[in-house]
Amino acid sequence: MKLREGVEWAVHCCINLSWISPDRAVPAARLAAFHDLPTAYLNKQMNALGRVGIVASRSGPRGGFRLGREPERITLMDVATAIDGSAQAFLCTGIRHHGPAGTITGPAADRTTCTVAQAFSTAELAWRRQLADRSIAELADTVRRANPAAPDQVRRWFDRP
Repeated sequence: MKLREGVEWAVHCCINLSWISPDRAVPAARLAAFHDLPTAYLNKQMNALGRVGIVASRSGPRGGFRLGREPERITLMDVATAIDGSAQAFLCTGIRHHGPAGTITGPAADRTTCTVAQAFSTAELAWRRQLADRSIAELADTVRRANPAAPDQVRRWFDRP
């Protein structure tokens, strides 16, 4: 499964926003500067998160983004789907019915599920469940345990003019 870099960026921004006061909005330019990312592209990712309620935005001089719900209620699957969509990673085109393979017969040749499609579907379902089982709060806590100063450093950095 391949996810675009925007998913990584969005998850990092959500972790950072989880450490900022929920009544404070952070401009996309500041979020982008924190990881030296292009503002315009990050803004597109943040707007995608906003369309599904992961973040909320506020316009104006004190505008920007904040989490739209508690970090415990935002999963990695939520973020991945907001950025990359929900289309299946593997699509069976039914090639087992084409060419000489299409002439293979048996009692259930046309009624069975494609073994290849079934294998990929099972793997994708496991992958999606793993992402759905991990929250932004959980990742933020893992980062905090590895670097206890991280939340305060993030808050101080975003408080700078």
